[in-house]
Amino acid sequence: MQKVKTKVVRNNVNPEWNDELTLAVVDLNHPVLLTVYDGDLFTRDDSMGDAEIDIKPYVEHLKMCVKGLDNDTTVCRLTPTRENCLAEDSIIVWKDGKLVQDMCLRLRNVERGEIHLQLEWITPPGSRGLHSA
Repeated sequence: MQKVKTKVVRNNVNPEWNDELTLAVVDLNHPVLLTVYDGDLFTRDDSMGDAEIDIKPYVEHLKMCVKGLDNDTTVCRLTPTRENCLAEDSIIVWKDGKLVQDMCLRLRNVERGEIHLQLEWITPPGSRGLHSA
C-alpha cells in the first residue's frame, strides 16, 4: 500500500493544506483511502476520520479523451449516495486543458468533518500512463 503525507498544520481547528500529492494508480478497483490525523508531539497521532475516493468515474471520463472543450465545461456531476463519501455534488470539469474533479468528502468514523480536494491525472515521463491502470 502506498502512503503519502501532507505537511502538518499546527494549532488550527480548520486547517488548509494546499499540498499537491502524487499517487501511482495500480488498480482502479481499489479506492484511495484518505485519513486525517491530529498530530501529537508526545503520543501517537489521533485519527480524525477517513474517507474513500472512488477514482473510477474520473478515469472513465479521462479515457473518453474529452479535449478541445471550452474552459470550465462540466463533463460530469456525481451526487452523494450511501455508497460514496461525497458531502455534496462533485463536478468533473475541463479546466485549462486538463480534466479535473473537485470534491468535498464527508469524513467517516468521526462526529463531523469534511475535506475539500481536487483530482488531476498526471502521466509521468516514461510511464505507460492511463493504459497501464
